[in-house]
Amino acid sequence: MSILDNFNEVKKKVHLLNPDTKIIIVCKNQESNNILPILNAGHREFGENKIQEAKKKWINLKNSYSNIKLHFIGRLQSNKVDEAISNFSFIHSLDSKKLADEINRIQKKKNIFREYFVQINFTNEVQKSGISLDQAPYFIDYCKNDLKLDVVGLMCIPPVNKDPSIFFNSLSNLAKSKNLHYLSMGMSSDYILAVKYGATHIRLGSAIFN
Repeated sequence: MSILDNFNEVKKKVHLLNPDTKIIIVCKNQESNNILPILNAGHREFGENKIQEAKKKWINLKNSYSNIKLHFIGRLQSNKVDEAISNFSFIHSLDSKKLADEINRIQKKKNIFREYFVQINFTNEVQKSGISLDQAPYFIDYCKNDLKLDVVGLMCIPPVNKDPSIFFNSLSNLAKSKNLHYLSMGMSSDYILAVKYGATHIRLGSAIFN
């Protein structure tokens, strides 16, 4: 199957469950030629996790196609906040006070305001970004109430070899308790389950490009 065939098949499956779920096509390590069929089909939601790669790849594509929405889904370092805010509409990996403070400073400096997902690290995995579940409620309040950041939802990457439904359900409950409406959860291996648990945004790479 072609890339476009894969995309159409995924889109069909998702829309049968929830036509409002947004499919973020993750383009890590993908050449522009692989993205063009999806752009030409009218899709406009894409994700990247490396800022330099995204800048190089999307500068021409944005000039050729309107209304592209780029989502940053990788670990964001404080010294890269300026570039992230300049190049992405959504950031899915807000996870520390240091990062939140720098985002607040840069947004005001540049007068550019983006939308954010707080990333939750349910099992405190060292190799993954995300704030711990016990600290998350306080952190969300700090970002929304003290800094006035536009926190629109939560994001998670479930631990490998554990039932993802447990973490999807927990993320949904936390979002409801904080009156957050977006859930960025579900990747190529578990996106169907994520949609069933209320994912508003799913992040798909290998399901499209492999």
